[in-house]
Amino acid sequence: MKFKNARKDLNLRSNDRLYKNSKSPFAPKYFKDLNPKGFKIFTFKSGFKKKNDDLLIIVFDKIINVACKYSLTSTPSAPIIWDKKNNKGNCRALIVNSGNANAHTGNIGVKNINEYTKELAKLISCSTKDILVSSTGVIGEQLDPNLICNKIKLLPNSNKKKLIDAARAIGTTDTFIKTAVHNVKIKNNNIKIYGFAKGSGMIFPNMGTMLSYIFIDCQITKKILKKLISDNLDETFNSISVDSDTSTSDTLMLFSNPLKKINIISNYNKISNTLNRVMKELSLKIIADGEGVKKIIKVNVTKAKTKKQAKKIAFSIANSPLVKTAIAGEDANWGRVIMAIGKTKEKINQNKISIKLGNFLLANKGKKNSKINFYKLDKYMKNKIIDIKVSLNLGNSSSIVYGNDLNNKYIKINADYRS
Repeated sequence: MKFKNARKDLNLRSNDRLYKNSKSPFAPKYFKDLNPKGFKIFTFKSGFKKKNDDLLIIVFDKIINVACKYSLTSTPSAPIIWDKKNNKGNCRALIVNSGNANAHTGNIGVKNINEYTKELAKLISCSTKDILVSSTGVIGEQLDPNLICNKIKLLPNSNKKKLIDAARAIGTTDTFIKTAVHNVKIKNNNIKIYGFAKGSGMIFPNMGTMLSYIFIDCQITKKILKKLISDNLDETFNSISVDSDTSTSDTLMLFSNPLKKINIISNYNKISNTLNRVMKELSLKIIADGEGVKKIIKVNVTKAKTKKQAKKIAFSIANSPLVKTAIAGEDANWGRVIMAIGKTKEKINQNKISIKLGNFLLANKGKKNSKINFYKLDKYMKNKIIDIKVSLNLGNSSSIVYGNDLNNKYIKINADYRS
């Protein structure tokens, strides 16, 4: 028997299956695009992947304020280590490569970042501490800094690109690009808030998402940028899970692009609400592009003692392989939901629990509902979006999280990631 050599493609370009697979059934027909002002977007085919652009460089007209959130993993990638050590909330440029995560690469991984940030800092006359970096792709392989340095040298003669091009360049196993653009009117000013993200697998962030970059076209202090992230993170990027795995590279950056000046204090809620729309749209697009996804699962846990309890139970349900495979098989096996609630070891009273799939009451007061219309329920299970509603009847707290099904395609994609 011959076995496939899993090391035959350690040049890390095998994740170009992105361009071979059919798109997610939830892929939008229209992608929001923008030609932003205040900075220039450049993308290149540098050689990290076999096809298409795999390097993004953004150069701001001047140093701007930024707030960042990174993965809480104990095995962070070299870019996260580098950013945390060097960046103090100022940014003149951003460099993102896809096809190599530069993770678990030791001191060499950090030194390689020094090489290409020095090249860009020299070109645009800034400190390397004003440059932010991100990488995404396969873990454990050294990144060749020359692939990036060679493209940096081409910047003066390169054409600038649009938001949609930036989103496309950072993709790995994504089957569609992820952008979001929204406007908020403040007096006579029309403020744009927009961004792009990538993410398809290894999604269970405890801080943000895989890679996401969001811009607000007005002057905002570093302190308020941090508050804006904190106020909107929990119900957006921290309420999604594809596979319960947290990446080594999770990064969220929020940039203040100072095109306009407003009274941010008196208009904080307007800015925050619009930012929430952008963050939620991007996070839901990530769930909609989960590797091999056929169905989206929305889990709504209500009447919990605390928000923490509600969220813990909601994620236990959304992350359960047995729940996910039941949804994939269109099987209304609500017993698996009961199991997922119980394994959290939260203090509950199972005789108070009620469970619904859509509007179908399946269990109530500790036992099965005897009046279930199975014909209609089976028909409901064929929907692309399945609502799981759990009422604990213990208090007034609730939480909504989003996940997706687990099927053969997910296994095929991840069994064949490098080969």
